Amino acid sequence: MNPRNATAAALTVRAPARLHLGFIDLDGSMGRRFGSVGLTLNGLSTVVEIEPSDTLQVIGHDAERAHRYALDLSTRFDLPPARITLTDAIPSHSGLGSGTQLALAVGMALARLYGLNLDSREIASLLDRGARSGIGIGSFDGGGFIVDGGRGAVDAPPPIIAQMRFPAAWRMVLIFDHACSGLHGSAEKEAFRVLPPYAPGVADRLSRLVLMRALPALAEEDIDLFGAAINELQHCVGDYFSPAQGGRYTSKQAGEVALTLQELGATCIGQSSWGPTGFALAASEADAQAMVKAVRERYADAPGLELMICAARNEGAQWTSRQTSTAAATSRE
Repeated sequence: MNPRNATAAALTVRAPARLHLGFIDLDGSMGRRFGSVGLTLNGLSTVVEIEPSDTLQVIGHDAERAHRYALDLSTRFDLPPARITLTDAIPSHSGLGSGTQLALAVGMALARLYGLNLDSREIASLLDRGARSGIGIGSFDGGGFIVDGGRGAVDAPPPIIAQMRFPAAWRMVLIFDHACSGLHGSAEKEAFRVLPPYAPGVADRLSRLVLMRALPALAEEDIDLFGAAINELQHCVGDYFSPAQGGRYTSKQAGEVALTLQELGATCIGQSSWGPTGFALAASEADAQAMVKAVRERYADAPGLELMICAARNEGAQWTSRQTSTAAATSRE
């Protein structure tokens, strides 16, 4: 389809947040590096509205970064201009995948609006997302619990090798420390440059842990075995990254609250990506509510602390569309 002859319409995309639960192989001794484990979340999302316009306009949350993504694609493919409105956004630099979801939401919205035959992995590559992890792309496309296969010889985001539904009853308690932010940008790149490879045998152990414990436990909805597997993964990854982030947790407060949630019955705890967002897994909404109530009472005066209960999202990004007056006029010409 020639994008300049595309039917004009207004599109809205809601791109979900994700937890990055850890890397499997950081030394790439088997020929593939990284390998990520993650979970798509309900309740936190980046929302982008797009429609044809006389000039490229981007307004709302994180508009500067969204404008860069839109301008890059518009210039590369000689697209007509569009008006892009960001009505909601995943918190930036919190470990929840805000950059990738924004890039995919803007990029895929432009592609759909103007008939570009591009998928999410291609958009991610064009906008320099997915360099180490494919979890954000998997969350955008299909949601659920995701494992990617790491970066190989092909210069493309890691492929998704497992994508499973997460039990509807289970809940994640998210721990926000608004006084702190995770590593990002040049600091993140430098951390990956200077940190050493995993110790011998660690990647082998984590690979078996994911394949033979976490995934089967999830298939059988065994929250105790699943939680134990994620705890072990988090301990290993947290210790590895501790020199760059000052301990297992970027936020000492989030780490302390996570341990408290574990004492209250959470089956696993940890930090998403570089944080500072922490998480704890509860078996039900009622269990999560009870844990949150107890923590809020104990940490009533903690600065910057916020707790949020999220279900997993077993679907990808949500799309809606509506015809505009411009589209109606075009259809009559």
